[in-house]
Amino acid sequence: MTPHVTTHATTHITYAVRPIGPLILKRLRSADDAGRQLVPVQDEEGGSPLRCCLRHSAPGEHIALVSYAPLRRWAAETGAEPGAYDEQGPVFIHAEAEACGGPAAGEGYPFARARRVLRRYSGEGRILGGRLVEPVGEGADAFGEAFAEAFADPEVAVVHVRTVEYGCFLYEVRRG
Repeated sequence: MTPHVTTHATTHITYAVRPIGPLILKRLRSADDAGRQLVPVQDEEGGSPLRCCLRHSAPGEHIALVSYAPLRRWAAETGAEPGAYDEQGPVFIHAEAEACGGPAAGEGYPFARARRVLRRYSGEGRILGGRLVEPVGEGADAFGEAFAEAFADPEVAVVHVRTVEYGCFLYEVRRG
C-alpha cells in the first residue's frame, strides 16, 4: 500500500505532500526509530498533530509519541546518504492502524495555520537551506509560494515541514 499523497502544481512544477506511510507506521508501532516499544495513550484533550493522517487528534483518540527519522527513511528508499543530517525526533501517530484512514483528500497544506520551517534536501541527502514561512504575514498562499520556490531549484529533491518552536518533523513534500 502506498501512502496517501496530495499533489500540488505550480506553473511547471508538481510536488506531493506525504504523511508517514502505512508500512512505516506498522514498523513504528512495533519499535520506533530509537528502538523503543509503542506506548499508547488516550489523548484526553485532543490537538496533537498526527503525522499518519496529517490532522490534529480528537479528544479521546488513542495515540502514541514515537521517535522517527524521516531523512533516514527517505534515504533508505532513494539510496541517498544523509550522513550527519540523519536525525530523529518525536512524532504523534495513531496507536492502532484501524483508527487511521490516512489523510482526507482536500485542498491546502496540513498544519499551515502557524509559522513553519521548510528545510530543503538534495537527492544525496544534504541540506540545501530552508525558509521560515509565516502564513499570516506572507499571505494566504505562503506555503504554496515557499514550495514553488524550493522546487524551482533542480537540486531540491525533498522538503521537510517542521515546527518552529520545537523543530519537530510534520511531513515531507517531494517532487511529484
